[in-house]
Order: sequence, then structure tokens, then C-alpha cells
Amino acid sequence: MGKTITNPVEAAQELAKRFDKAKSAVFFGGAGVSTASGIPDFRSADGLYHQHFAYPPETMLSHSFYVSHTAEFYDFYRERMIALDAKPNQAHKKLAELEAEGKLAAVVTQNIDGLHQMAGSKRVYELHGSVHRNICRRCGAVHSAEWILATTGVPTCPDCGGPIKPDVVLYEESLNEQVLVGAVNAIAAADLLVIGGTSLVVYPAAGLVRYFNGDNIVICNLQPTPQDSYADLVCACDIAKAFAW
Repeated sequence: MGKTITNPVEAAQELAKRFDKAKSAVFFGGAGVSTASGIPDFRSADGLYHQHFAYPPETMLSHSFYVSHTAEFYDFYRERMIALDAKPNQAHKKLAELEAEGKLAAVVTQNIDGLHQMAGSKRVYELHGSVHRNICRRCGAVHSAEWILATTGVPTCPDCGGPIKPDVVLYEESLNEQVLVGAVNAIAAADLLVIGGTSLVVYPAAGLVRYFNGDNIVICNLQPTPQDSYADLVCACDIAKAFAW
């Protein structure tokens, strides 16, 4: 294991140096990237999994719950999963800036909030989909998150009356193969992999780290992860502050 930094100013200086030296950097991120934007993560003390609902969040975010309790699924989806007031924070903005400067090849994210694209990132692999795409299972029409929020109960397609399913990977569902292949190829071609805001315990997404063939792994996460011992640098600090340079 490499060195550990807890001071965000020092972390920012170290990250800046590593991005400057890298030929092909990739950022792999999770829910912790968006907490500074006001979107709760899942596993921290204030996270979704520590709040009380009629069913466990893991159940309500499953494919079988979507099928068997569709109205309750959409109540939860509208209230807890769509956050249209959220804006990109410093981490999102810096990553977009690094891509524009040619220092970042891609963002691989487990988030479904679309904040990386809102900040200006172009090459984003959304492993778990996006709330901004809600697809009719009959005709394929795509409806926005704004449209979903304007509906009540179980939404149906205004074009054909078909059922709508969020383009979000629920529990019990497989990742999109095209997105997965793109993410794997980007990580495999990178010489710097920066992992941020993720506990690295959600599979298969966390398993993508093993495709990295480079020699420079940085983990930026407030809490320890199972991969810390393999990292060259661990930034145990607020990720938005660590990307402030």
C-alpha cells in the first residue's frame, strides 16, 4: 500500500501531479462523488440504507419489486432517486475540465444522476444507467426525468400507452453489455486509475478495477475500501475538496 493523505489540500496537489504525468487517465466513481451535490449515498451513516421505509431500499430497487409493486416503486423512484435540483460539484467540474484538457480519457460511474454530463464530461460510461432516460417497453420512446416527475401513479407512454421502465439497472438485472465493454476497454488502456466516492463493494461494477493494467491507482474515499492495500495513493478526505485545484 502506498501513502495515505487525509488533508484535502495535499490530496489535490498530489492528484494534480499524477494527472499531469498520465498519458491516459480514467476516473471510476460512485455515490460519494455526488454527496456534495446534495444527493445521499447508500452506505454512510446518512445514506439511503440507513433510512426507514416500508420495504428495504434494496428491495424497492429490485426488478421483481418494479414488476410486482410498480406503483410503490415509482413513488420511491420519484421521491428518492430523481434529484433535479442537484448541481455538479467541484469534483464533477474538475473531471470535465481534465477531459477538455486531454488529461482524462473517460469517466466510469455507478451514479444515475447525470451530473458528470451536466458538468461537461463527454465520455461517460454509466454502468447503472440514468434517471434521465425512461423508456417505453412497447415502442421504445424515451421520456425525461422531468416528465416522470409530472406523472402520478404508474406512468404510461403517451405515444402508445405502453409501460415505462427507467433506464436504470435494478437489482437482479444485468449491466448493459455495450456500456460494460466500453468501460472495461477504457480502464484496461489507462495508465492512471483514480477511484473516487465508492465503497468498492457493489459487484459487478467494483470488479472492473481488476482490468486496470497500469501501475498507478489512486483511491479517494472518506471510508476505507477493500482495495486500499492495492492503491499507490489513498486520499481519505472529501472528494470535492480533493479535486479543487
